[in-house]
Amino acid sequence: MSRIGKKPIKIPEGVKVDVNKTVVTVTGPKGTLSFTFRPEMEIKVEGGNVLVNRVAETPKAKALHGLSRTLAENMIMGVSQGWNKGLELVGVGYRAAVEGTTLVLNVGFSHPVKFPAPAGITFEVTDNTRVNVKGTDKQLVGETAAQIHRIRPPEPYKGKGIKYIGEVIRRKAGKAAKAAGAAAGGGAK
Repeated sequence: MSRIGKKPIKIPEGVKVDVNKTVVTVTGPKGTLSFTFRPEMEIKVEGGNVLVNRVAETPKAKALHGLSRTLAENMIMGVSQGWNKGLELVGVGYRAAVEGTTLVLNVGFSHPVKFPAPAGITFEVTDNTRVNVKGTDKQLVGETAAQIHRIRPPEPYKGKGIKYIGEVIRRKAGKAAKAAGAAAGGGAK
């Protein structure tokens, strides 16, 4: 039995969970999410908890058990608290702004990059260099943050670019360090 899959999910106050065979709809203060689970999973609401069980003991059902429970929990967390992913712009002149629902990034290109918000996503800019991607769907929040990160990934020499908050960038030594090492150690003969 899956250790994660057998844990019940507590339904917070103000959240409503509807189960129609394999379609689960979760409604809360932040919005509504719906997901169609695999037929190998049985989702039930009992006494303020959501329970996820396997219908069969096949390897496929065992593999999906923990995943299905986590997806259901992420839906409940999303409509009650919401999800947030932070990005930071590092570099001279790098800044961000929000125009309506569009994120405008100045990240060293000859033109500003405009990134329209997908449905269900909002952007919040603080200090002109920090961007918060917010929404109810965890997967959509993460994918949107990844797309913004790909616009200008951090480079390893100076660390300039768009990085996740808390991301550690492995730095490389530049040419000066290599030349100094060759001079000290004796170069080619």
